[in-house]
Amino acid sequence: TYRMENGYRLPNLDVPEAPKVGKYGMLRRSYLKNHRSAYYTGMLLSGRLDAHLEKIDRGATEMVERLTAQMAREQGVTEELKASDEMKWVGLMNNIQAAAEEATLAELIYTDV
Repeated sequence: TYRMENGYRLPNLDVPEAPKVGKYGMLRRSYLKNHRSAYYTGMLLSGRLDAHLEKIDRGATEMVERLTAQMAREQGVTEELKASDEMKWVGLMNNIQAAAEEATLAELIYTDV
């Protein structure tokens, strides 16, 4: 359909909704584009890329949160430690977060399809 604007007929175009992709989805997109270009192009042309990236982003975020909580429990990083020695708690949590993210990147982001 068209609309009239200043004497011109302009098409009524709908802009597609941008995918809700966070950090891990963008990392996955970059990996596919640079290292698995045929797969990336196939998914892009078939319209499956955005759904794939959203799924990977959601799964990776959940995995990092789950691993962080699990490792914190196993290593005894508690709220009591946070209250008594905040700097030690911050250091331990940073290490735990980095380890959880590294495992997630290796398992979900930088893998073959």
